[in-house]
Amino acid sequence: RVQRERILQKSVFQELTRLMDGGKPWVPKKGKQSVVMFVGLQGNGKTTTCTKYAYHYKRKGFKVAMVCADTFRAGAFDQLKQNATKARVPFFGSHTETDPVKIAEEGVERFRTEKVDIIIVDTSGRHKQESALFEEMRNISEVVQPNNVIYVMDGAMGQAAHDQALAFRDTVDVGSIIVTKMDGHAKGGGALSAVAATRSPVCFIGTGEHMDEFEPFEAESFVSRLLGLGDFKGLMNKITDVIPEEAQEEMMEKLSQGSFPLRFLYDQFTNIQEMGPMSQVMSMLPGMANMMGGGRDKESAANIKKYMTLMDSMTTKELDNPDTEKNMKMLSETSRINRIVRGAGRQYRDMYELITQYKMMAKMVGKMKQMKLPKKGPVNARAMNQSVQQMSQAIPPHLLKSIGGMGGLQTLMKQLEGGGGPGGMGALGDMMKSLGMG
Repeated sequence: RVQRERILQKSVFQELTRLMDGGKPWVPKKGKQSVVMFVGLQGNGKTTTCTKYAYHYKRKGFKVAMVCADTFRAGAFDQLKQNATKARVPFFGSHTETDPVKIAEEGVERFRTEKVDIIIVDTSGRHKQESALFEEMRNISEVVQPNNVIYVMDGAMGQAAHDQALAFRDTVDVGSIIVTKMDGHAKGGGALSAVAATRSPVCFIGTGEHMDEFEPFEAESFVSRLLGLGDFKGLMNKITDVIPEEAQEEMMEKLSQGSFPLRFLYDQFTNIQEMGPMSQVMSMLPGMANMMGGGRDKESAANIKKYMTLMDSMTTKELDNPDTEKNMKMLSETSRINRIVRGAGRQYRDMYELITQYKMMAKMVGKMKQMKLPKKGPVNARAMNQSVQQMSQAIPPHLLKSIGGMGGLQTLMKQLEGGGGPGGMGALGDMMKSLGMG
């Protein structure tokens, strides 16, 4: 039965990946001027996405500018102006001109004269499909002659996604899609319908409110998360982004010597903050997509912040002492606790929570660093069972329970089995090594 389920799961995964693969999306080229026009319904995050897109290519060395051709929504130009200023990107718009076609034409012409590489045109949206919106889009498109038209859709959109996308495609030549608001529990299944309706590929997904929370789209990773199978490839990319290879080697060297100073915990808190919301990270682990809600994201971030504030109040000796047992004795001294709590402006219970966290992580790392996970190739049954036993002892009980106990852990390990492909045991070994646990 299990084998049949895995075969069915694999077939569904492959078919959905094929459906999501709308071909290679259009990409701008340096030295060649391009106009990119953004379209979509109001409230889908179009203006924010324009800024993210501009910021993404600015970081790649392109000269980028933005044009606000949205005269329908009150405050649209002010929002674009604020976003563009924050991203340090030139912008064009008007508080007095009411003709969006004229604004688009003038803005594009100005930036073409200034030799801008990518000119981004933000257009008006509506709360529903309206003929005026589509007529306006058609007129702007005829005037600016875009190299690419990007349809921006809300990741939470369900069955209506197909009809909405089809209406836009029938009006303008949609070249690619960006799916927004993928930072919450929105699965993004509507993107399947949008790709089918427009016959255009998804080029990016928005994973948060900040400018850098913007990822190039990968069909396999997207479908894997859509099906609740996790995304180890995406998780590995996040880990590599926040923990450079040199830092990983230094970390492993210290851990292999049994060194676990409080500064190590501080560094891990910093890494967690840089990886983004915990619910987003959890969605990359099989079976754990719904473990954390948005409220718990805020609670988790607040806890990390108060722990780091307490550690900021510690001396270098307290932070860098590598001996865990001596650290625990040192942190149990009343006078020391009083000094740290007062210096941080926190409560005594916060300090005791931090000590508990330190104990738990020290125990977890101490056990997991002894694990011998193969880097490549399939895992035999004996090695698999041994790994499951070792992991079950290292994982906190509440976390083990959340993934279905020993049975769930074994299923998770089996899903990760096999080298060479995404989510193989090699990926798990690398991930644990990156976190100082391998």
